[in-house]
Amino acid sequence: MAILTGCGSPDSAHSNAVRVNQVCGEKPNCVSTLDSREEHALAPFELNERGLEQWADIEQLALTLPGASLAKRTEDYLHIECTSTVFRFVDDFEVQRHSGQLTVRSESRTGYSDFGVNRERAEQFRALLNEAGYLKKN
Repeated sequence: MAILTGCGSPDSAHSNAVRVNQVCGEKPNCVSTLDSREEHALAPFELNERGLEQWADIEQLALTLPGASLAKRTEDYLHIECTSTVFRFVDDFEVQRHSGQLTVRSESRTGYSDFGVNRERAEQFRALLNEAGYLKKN
């Protein structure tokens, strides 16, 4: 009788997965523009005319987030891994451009709570986009 075992890093399930179009799970470690639940919801990121033309610059702004490194890029999608300084936890930060806006999702790979880090990261990204003049004014 043969017994097969295997193991994988918890990170391996996320490394190439595109999850930006999914709402968050039940754990309070994720925020998304597609989620309507208060604890997970992010306000829309609506691009203005200038922002619609600046995808490469939007990528560069996202890569200025703390611990950010590019994991995957397509013509309208970014998957950025953000690694914390002290404990080296990896969070997935995803941005997809479509119909004049950005879908944004930020989720911790491990743990139950993120202590607000993912919301803070998404709002920091929003501030960078506003500073660059890429978002519509409300």
